[in-house]
Amino acid sequence: MKYLLSKHCLSIVTALAKERTLCAFDYDGTLSPIVEHPDLAVMRVRTRNLLGRLTALYPCIIVSGRAREDAIEKLNGVDVARVIGNHGAETEGAIESPGQIDQWKTALELELDPVPGVWVEDKGMSLAVHYRQSAQKSDARQRILAATQKLKTAHVFGGKEVVNLAVSGAPNKGDALAAERDRLGCNWVLYVGDDANDEDAFGVSGNLVSVRVGWKLRSRARYYLKTQAEIDELLELLVRVREQLAPA
Repeated sequence: MKYLLSKHCLSIVTALAKERTLCAFDYDGTLSPIVEHPDLAVMRVRTRNLLGRLTALYPCIIVSGRAREDAIEKLNGVDVARVIGNHGAETEGAIESPGQIDQWKTALELELDPVPGVWVEDKGMSLAVHYRQSAQKSDARQRILAATQKLKTAHVFGGKEVVNLAVSGAPNKGDALAAERDRLGCNWVLYVGDDANDEDAFGVSGNLVSVRVGWKLRSRARYYLKTQAEIDELLELLVRVREQLAPA
């Protein structure tokens, strides 16, 4: 992985600014810092302002693990081209599968209720079993995974101190990213994410600049930012270079 904000990589951002580039972002851990509870996650004022400026210059989308309406609320009025929720499965008019999700939630809560610091978040089309507040995180994660193995047709995947469950075969972030690239007629894509559930997007074929927040040895992302705070520097750079290239 290469550090995207290094002098050697400035030409990559310049190239993106010259193209019909789709700028796509995860929310938690990317546009907003990771916090103790999802309800507390908000963008810094500077991040929100820069994202608003970016949307005037590039087609921009959000591809979040959150429920779509939740992600829209978190954007606080920033007008992006599309918001996709539930790890790529939820767009406008998406059909939920409440019966199956409800069954999973009931089963998991029954089995995991005795585990301190573990709670189940219902996102309509997926579940997130959080253990960030557990004092015994390794044990909590093992008990969550053991419980999920009993659920049929569940696609189980990790995250930062969370275990996610979606319906097997549901669109993932990579599927959503490729569909939006084609819908918006873009020939290049910038995707920025921070977690295991972004790996599908990092691996989309074609002209893609994939950026992970935080260096990781095994990731499909080709570039990285050192910290979440550097998203502001990247957004500012994208805006500045595009504005410099605009005709006077």
